[in-house]
Amino acid sequence: MFWERRLESWVDGIRSESALPLRLQLWNGREFDFGQPDPEVTIRVPHASALSYLLKPTLSNLGQAYVEGRLEVEGRVNSMIRIAGALADKTIKNARRPTPGFHRRFRHTRRRDADAIQYHYDVSNEFYQAWLDPNMVYSCAYFEDGDEDLATAQLKKIDHILDKIQVQPGDRLLDIGCGWGALVIRAAQRYGARCVGVTLSKNQFALARERVAKLGLEDRIEIRLQDYRDVAGSFQRITSVGMFEHVGVGNLAAYFRKIHSLLADGGVAMNHGITSTDANDGGTAYGGGEFIDRYVFPQGELAHIGTVLKAMQQGGLEALDVENLRRHYARTCALWVENFEARSAELRQMVDPRRYRIWRVYLAGCAWAFAQDWISLNQVVCIKSGQQSDALPWSRRHIYAGRSAGTGFGQPLPAVAAAAATASTQDAADTSCASAE
Repeated sequence: MFWERRLESWVDGIRSESALPLRLQLWNGREFDFGQPDPEVTIRVPHASALSYLLKPTLSNLGQAYVEGRLEVEGRVNSMIRIAGALADKTIKNARRPTPGFHRRFRHTRRRDADAIQYHYDVSNEFYQAWLDPNMVYSCAYFEDGDEDLATAQLKKIDHILDKIQVQPGDRLLDIGCGWGALVIRAAQRYGARCVGVTLSKNQFALARERVAKLGLEDRIEIRLQDYRDVAGSFQRITSVGMFEHVGVGNLAAYFRKIHSLLADGGVAMNHGITSTDANDGGTAYGGGEFIDRYVFPQGELAHIGTVLKAMQQGGLEALDVENLRRHYARTCALWVENFEARSAELRQMVDPRRYRIWRVYLAGCAWAFAQDWISLNQVVCIKSGQQSDALPWSRRHIYAGRSAGTGFGQPLPAVAAAAATASTQDAADTSCASAE
């Protein structure tokens, strides 16, 4: 039959290039080993109609087939991703087709953006709690020494950001896309800032407000269910962590203009987000972007760091410091995968099988993509263009001097608490984040 000859030719083509620890099992009992006797991964094809996914093995096709149950896959998820990447690479190269990133662009409105955010983040708080660190920081961690556990690295990431932008007691700080509130809690407790955190996720909003209330920080932190485009006021410090991927490449200049309008003269902002390593602003190679858009991050778009810096300048902001944390995100995702796999039985009870498969392959795929330099993570510190800023020291020494991860989200340090109290007394009419606007 035609499909048999085509399949055999495809298998021979893969085998001729390298041996993969893969076994292919067909519905009729036939098996193909790809060069190693003890396969790490077994792919079962339950029906001939599923061969189309396999014979054109982009990451999007293979991911879709796995998620929808068209192909049955057995093996460790990291091995699954590694072999899927190898199949896509070899097949596409053999076909002499280009392997660009994903370049689809979307129309971003408040309603569409809110729907996309809620689709991704409002699975359930319990779902995220099962595999994130205890403070539920869902963004790239910072491994200062390389051997930190996830909780420590996430706390160090927050401090790394707040130290970079030199948050001072009494500063009004806006966190765009505040998640479950970890950064604003840390900024208020340890640094004495007065904070506003905004999110479009109803679940994040509810839990972040609950955490703030339990810590007795309502006079220092306000959590809002609000689009960043609707925020008003003036802030000495602005952070945006893992949010601007939802803005849209074509909207980046407007996004940075909004930050400019909210940033006080002499203030400092930090944008921390995933960037493409495709100079043409594509996503991951071999169809990874299509899969993420379809199943994980609707309307997400990635820009190259060059595009980000250009848009930042167009938005009236000057980049002062850029740091690439790609390998930090590869490690972060790898630790999330470990947690996800360790809690797999519990997670299967929280979501339906399809959503479980989506998240399982997505997290492992992200770890692979960051490790392969398909995508990256950049922190950019910026100020208003055309201004001299005395907010930052002359060198980077302040970022690392006296660095300590602290003890978590407990009581603020005494010196910071005292300074914050002084600032609050001097500005008694402005004791809440709401009144700061």
